Amino acid sequence: MKIRNTLGQVIVLSLILLMAVPPAVFAQDAGTKPVFKQEELEQILAPIALYPDSLLTQVMMASTYPLEIVQADRWTKQNKNMKGDALAKALEAQAWDPSVKSLVNFPQILTMMSEKLDWTQKLGDAFLAQQKDVLGTVQKLRAKAQASGNLKTTKEQVVKVEQQVIIIEPASPQVIYVPTYNPTVVYGTWAYPAYPPAPVYPPGYVATTAAFSFAAGAAVGAAWGYAWGHSDWHGGDVNVDVNRNANINSNINRSKYQQQYQGGKYNQASRSQQTQARQAYRGQTGSASTANQQQAQQRSQQAQQQRTGQQAQQKQTAQGGSAFSGMDKGGSATRDSSNRGASSRQSMSSGGGRGGSSFGGAGGGSRGGSGFSGGGGGRGGGGGGRR
Repeated sequence: MKIRNTLGQVIVLSLILLMAVPPAVFAQDAGTKPVFKQEELEQILAPIALYPDSLLTQVMMASTYPLEIVQADRWTKQNKNMKGDALAKALEAQAWDPSVKSLVNFPQILTMMSEKLDWTQKLGDAFLAQQKDVLGTVQKLRAKAQASGNLKTTKEQVVKVEQQVIIIEPASPQVIYVPTYNPTVVYGTWAYPAYPPAPVYPPGYVATTAAFSFAAGAAVGAAWGYAWGHSDWHGGDVNVDVNRNANINSNINRSKYQQQYQGGKYNQASRSQQTQARQAYRGQTGSASTANQQQAQQRSQQAQQQRTGQQAQQKQTAQGGSAFSGMDKGGSATRDSSNRGASSRQSMSSGGGRGGSSFGGAGGGSRGGSGFSGGGGGRGGGGGGRR
């Protein structure tokens, strides 16, 4: 009888202690496990780690809005001749995130991210969940490329090391060159054979004997006025200054973005209700109202309807032997996964942290291996353009 009483007292005491501990403590413990393993981060970041710092930061920020990437890519193609004040005013009227708007200056990157939405979503998820790890992985990859003799100062870029941090800057602040390279070569011997670099290349990339080259330079224009991000390599996060590049575009109402970037850090958790709705559509928060979610879903449905013709054309190209067909198996299929609904978000995240991925539609991800199939694409066209 005494044993039962003692056992009952222990159970009651345990319950009292359990109730006294804040739920956040358990949430923190559960959230300490990384979403992506190191080999997965290197796999995801390999195609862009050697971009100039300013451009790389914008790409990482924009990757958290894959649906808007698709919309901006389509819009840019439709308005490719728009420049100057007309472009500045048209961009300000768009509801996209500023980071997405900034990439209108680089149409080949928008196309790359739009056509490889599975990779874009993985990049965005990694950046949101493990910002410090992402920046650290970029530095590791840059060190590998430098040690292999493939990352150095050229007439297009300046590479320097400051306090053990490798910084890449445009040789001229007025022109930014997008590097093109084969990630399976430029970093030397790849450490993770089961996780080869993502087969992601800008349009027009053709494998050559040169391990590292550049596309045509893009003169910074109105769109680059939205380039506000700066990677704090030592702090492991991204700083945002809405007044950066103010001299490039004076048509931006920067005051309306001040609240969005309170504290000067890229942290989507502190975004406005509109952004919360977009994040809810991706399944990353349950705080948005049903009305906001419906609005986001309507935007996605409209975008999907407008892509129908483009999807049909892509299927025909794939059947005709496109250079991308071997590793993508139809870019239209990956575009369908751009919906920010919870089901899409969960399916994209299911590979994280399990040792598998299924980028590019090259095969289903499995535990202990990557879904990549090798091969670099060789597509006509591309190149930087003035925006």
